[in-house]
Amino acid sequence: MQERQLNRRQYFNELATTCEKYYIPYISRTKPITSGMRILEVGCGDGGNLLPFSRMGCETIGVDISETRIQDARRFFKEEDAKGEFIASDVFLLDDLKGSFDVILCHDVIEHIDDKQGFLGKLHTFLKDDGIVFMSFPAWQMPFGGHQQICKSKLLSHLPFFHLLPKGLYRRILVWGGESNGCIEELMNIKQTRCPIELFEKCLRATSLRILTRTRYFINPHYEIKFGLRPRKLTSLIGNIPYIRNFFTTSNFYILGLNVTAYKQKAAES
Repeated sequence: MQERQLNRRQYFNELATTCEKYYIPYISRTKPITSGMRILEVGCGDGGNLLPFSRMGCETIGVDISETRIQDARRFFKEEDAKGEFIASDVFLLDDLKGSFDVILCHDVIEHIDDKQGFLGKLHTFLKDDGIVFMSFPAWQMPFGGHQQICKSKLLSHLPFFHLLPKGLYRRILVWGGESNGCIEELMNIKQTRCPIELFEKCLRATSLRILTRTRYFINPHYEIKFGLRPRKLTSLIGNIPYIRNFFTTSNFYILGLNVTAYKQKAAES
């Protein structure tokens, strides 16, 4: 297992740094971030992405299904003397949050969701009419699209592409590597809920959200602080080739906005 998977404070700091240097500038090109904005992160984990927003004077709320991660987020924010609210829950059970956010963050979340269309279809209900969603995720076929970096085995945690093997063989390799039942089931679940670019955009077209801008990265901006690698965008020559591009896209950045006309039409039909 890579060190940052064990040291949650390190991971929190890394996310905060990457968010401040890359995510916020990317979002700001579409919607400038100003003090007083309401920011929601779905699947916030330890809360690192929200720290820079809090320091900018935004009202930050993080929601995650994991009580342990939420406890960490509260502790880290307290240590940073930062303001933020963190809730352990399924976000779609929180009716009082609907229709109230300027920006929603979904960083490396959609690849864990089985019903992607249903998730995206509900997500817009938390946006203001002029709100946006920042969505990022690794393409499934990229070298570590299976999240195998969480493996305890040093070999498996650094072994690219083996998550693409057939299910039975993949499981046998994880067992051979000495991974715990919990880790194996998590990795097998990710294999089930995987998110190729084409699947994501197909699901998105069935919702009231539309793509405002998108960028595919050959070298994920988060790799700068993790591995000392300078971010690089994927060349359009490869990025425009369906399916092939997935093998070279370590991260997809999307800004999504509400298609108000489609939203009102669906509301009238319901």
